[in-house]
Amino acid sequence: MSTAAVNTPRAPAAEPWSPAEFEARLRAVGEERYHDRHPFNLRMHSGDLDPGELRRWIVNRFHYQRHIPVKDALITAKLPTSELRRMWLRRIQDHDGSQSGEGGIERWLRLGEAAGLDRETLLSGDAVLPGVRLAVDGYVNFCRLRPLLEAVAASLTELSAPDLMRTRIDAFERHYPWIDADGLAYFRTRVSQGRRDSREALDLVLRWAGTRDDQERAVAALRFKCDVLWSLLDTVDGAGDGERE
Repeated sequence: MSTAAVNTPRAPAAEPWSPAEFEARLRAVGEERYHDRHPFNLRMHSGDLDPGELRRWIVNRFHYQRHIPVKDALITAKLPTSELRRMWLRRIQDHDGSQSGEGGIERWLRLGEAAGLDRETLLSGDAVLPGVRLAVDGYVNFCRLRPLLEAVAASLTELSAPDLMRTRIDAFERHYPWIDADGLAYFRTRVSQGRRDSREALDLVLRWAGTRDDQERAVAALRFKCDVLWSLLDTVDGAGDGERE
């Protein structure tokens, strides 16, 4: 290696985006890539899914739902203070409940029952599609292996979740009256929880990402999470191609 190559000065690091620009870039990821724009979700919200398609989505989405507290436990283990761990532990309790019969996972099981599925079908996981398993495993491993900033940034799909939940409630009430209204409790609860959770996580990401490199890695992490959710729906939608021919 030549002396000239060794002494070549590095290009100066890019200046960090301002907090406002950084937040705008994070929000833009959801606006451009969130799965509310996926064709399957568009058909769901237009009332175009038949009962079999809706049940297939419920079964496969449950595989994602039941891993939310797993990924949150992995994030909690990375948090450096008791205050932050207490804050993030609440997310686990939101999904697992403080006792049997409570929490978001229980509410999703009741959604399945309202749609004509028995909970044993959901809990066994036998009907989960391989592509869904791959997408969910990818997200859980991302939270296990990537730095704390990126794991928290990936959760910022919650910025877009409250609007999606409101759209979904309206769509189910309008187009799928055969599903008992009590089965929609998960969606109703996540409107307020998602708003709170995204506000907390966004504050952490804005504070922790002190360099342009940090900021770019946070944006990339959020893009990755959007890809996970999109891939999940690709798999569910593709499994029904033969049924729609």
